[in-house]
Amino acid sequence: MKRLLKYFASNVFVGAVFLMLYLFFGCREEDKTAAAISNIQVDLSIARFDREFAKASVDDIPKLKEKYPYLFPEQFADSIWIAKLTDTIQLELSSEVDKAFGDFKKETTDLESLFKHIVYYFPKYKEPKVVTVTSDVRYNDRVILTDSLLLLGLDNYLGQDHHFYNSIQRYVAKGLDKEYLTSDVASAFAKKVVKRPGNRSFLSRIIYYGKELYVKDRLLPLISDAQKIGYTNEEMDWAQTSEEDIWKYFVERELLYSTDSKLDRRFLDPAPFSKFQLELDSESPGRLGRYMGWQIVRSFMEKNDVSLNQLLTMSADEIFKKSNYKPRK
Repeated sequence: MKRLLKYFASNVFVGAVFLMLYLFFGCREEDKTAAAISNIQVDLSIARFDREFAKASVDDIPKLKEKYPYLFPEQFADSIWIAKLTDTIQLELSSEVDKAFGDFKKETTDLESLFKHIVYYFPKYKEPKVVTVTSDVRYNDRVILTDSLLLLGLDNYLGQDHHFYNSIQRYVAKGLDKEYLTSDVASAFAKKVVKRPGNRSFLSRIIYYGKELYVKDRLLPLISDAQKIGYTNEEMDWAQTSEEDIWKYFVERELLYSTDSKLDRRFLDPAPFSKFQLELDSESPGRLGRYMGWQIVRSFMEKNDVSLNQLLTMSADEIFKKSNYKPRK
């Protein structure tokens, strides 16, 4: 018995030592990465077109067209823009954006941090010129990212209860808050580096979205998981608490290798809730397939020595097999 206790104590001690070493060197590696990222220089140019237009006179329109030609489509006559200068809705939009964002200082700092992380992981990337606009609440286009330009529709980030959003479905309005702005920019970038899957299996689709969210893990290490996926804190809690049951549902109904396109509407597309076709549906957040793909990718990256860029080229099947994913209980 004494020998057994001695053996047990010895192994516990060894295990504790290994754990301490793992945590120590893991933290040191994270510190080195954070230091390297903080030393990266980005020249982020932010133009407040929304403010310039709000203060403009009729005589300023030609100057603005010359400075921002991409914001003035040729098919629209100058009379359209001149009318906007005194349009009551446009004036209120500009006023509400100014109240919400002021000098845009915090958002500028957040965007600079994001682009430092992007340049660290994707060194060939050149940060775009950022232009803030009002977009007549076109929330589906609130972030437009091209190779050289980032357009931010700030009137889409005034808070879910803003009266501009009264006619918008609640599950959409929940994301119209400035706490999600930088996360939305990271999403727009992630879509550029994560390739669409070559096959239509449900597993491939959930891991595609899992890769997108894992990219955001690396690019936005300081924001919450809820912000990354666009959930409220309550929705995030629901997903985490129900993870084992969700996984069991997917496995027992043999959904992982199904190519049924209806699964997109049920578990991947933006929606007020996920569609398990059970009584609990109304309690669930939408897009739970994306959440599950995220957890699989996270599990894979924890267990395999693979770079972010290597991850992005790997197939869903390989990621799933090597993830040894087990849902949290």
